[in-house]
Amino acid sequence: MASKVKAAGDAIEKEPIDYSILAVSVLGVTYNAILAFINHNIMPLTSTAVVASEILILAYSFGYILKKGLYEEDIVPLGYLLATVALTVYVMVINKAGYIDHLRNVLIIFAFTVLGRWSNERTLRLAFKICCLAVLAALLCEIISTPAYVALFHPAEYFQNTRGVPPATYSDSGLFRGALGFEGRFSFGLIDHRSSSIFLEQVSLANFCGVMVIYLVSFANRITLFDRLIFMATIVLILVTNDTRTMLIFTIVSVAGYVIYPLIPKIFSFLMMPAIVMVGFIIHAFKPNARDDDFVGRISGTVRNIIAMDLPATMGLELDKATTFVDSGYVYITYGATIFGLILFWLFVSFYPAGQTPNQKRLCHSLSLFMFLNLMIGSTAIFSMKTAGLGWLLVGFLKFNEGATARIRGSTTQSERTPAGTAVS
Repeated sequence: MASKVKAAGDAIEKEPIDYSILAVSVLGVTYNAILAFINHNIMPLTSTAVVASEILILAYSFGYILKKGLYEEDIVPLGYLLATVALTVYVMVINKAGYIDHLRNVLIIFAFTVLGRWSNERTLRLAFKICCLAVLAALLCEIISTPAYVALFHPAEYFQNTRGVPPATYSDSGLFRGALGFEGRFSFGLIDHRSSSIFLEQVSLANFCGVMVIYLVSFANRITLFDRLIFMATIVLILVTNDTRTMLIFTIVSVAGYVIYPLIPKIFSFLMMPAIVMVGFIIHAFKPNARDDDFVGRISGTVRNIIAMDLPATMGLELDKATTFVDSGYVYITYGATIFGLILFWLFVSFYPAGQTPNQKRLCHSLSLFMFLNLMIGSTAIFSMKTAGLGWLLVGFLKFNEGATARIRGSTTQSERTPAGTAVS
């Protein structure tokens, strides 16, 4: 058994690193920190630099995918993307207004899912490890010396220049105002603010923690003990300094899920969203007036917003209200992409990830819990390239590189594809 594990490890180490996929994956996580450094030390930036950076990363990803070719394996994510394009055009035409937020989210899902299919294991593992080490290094700097961290990135200045968010009037720390927290908020009290690391704001770091948990749950038996320790240390450090209630709950559930998820049929991923929404309605029934910025308050607020939706809203006729629901993901998607956009996202998250092997089941169940729980208390963060990219890269990889699909891929070369792998472009 040990010799087989060693042989498998040696084979992975001999795989060529795909530097295109590696660069896209790492830049997708780190570009904000790079821009922040440029903003203070080289030249002031505007929101154009942020948009251009993301467009360039996506454009390069699509160029890579088109060069490789689209195959039958890509039909589902491609169909999801094209359906979203149609919904986006409909919403913009009916409202006579430009709005591509949800399309941009699905572009990220499509690009990284297909890139994951093309990635080999060595490239995937290296991408996760580099990103984890970058986050850990910046996080340690932030914890040990917040002034040094601010001197390196100047988060408040960066968000003022690129997002129009003014610094907090009650603090001159130089941190992003959202990371300062407030009195009475849940906290372990280890630092005097919510940690942000290379993301410069607290929400993306929390969601990065969730993606690392998904990676460990579904990939721990394919990485070395040393790597597992690095990822676990990073996760714990984020949890105790970022003060994220949602990811703390998600992590605790995922520890048990490592054992339980392989025993659960894949259909439970599909049932996850209605179950979470139902629990939300039950919480709201007990706390109908909860409005504090805490876990119960966020959930109750989302349920109130769901109840307040009317038929025109579900059909995308009230687009102007979409951006007012940044803490109510289900409502945010519905206003911006109609109820059909929400249904498509639900179906894709539930059914696209494979569910044959134990690792695939761990991934599909933890991914559904991560996505649908987050939509109860937030919206845009789970779609951000800074966190979503790596998650969907893992989905694409595990779907086609483990279990029966991996054996099929291993038995044929690229030039000897079966009809199921025939190019469609």
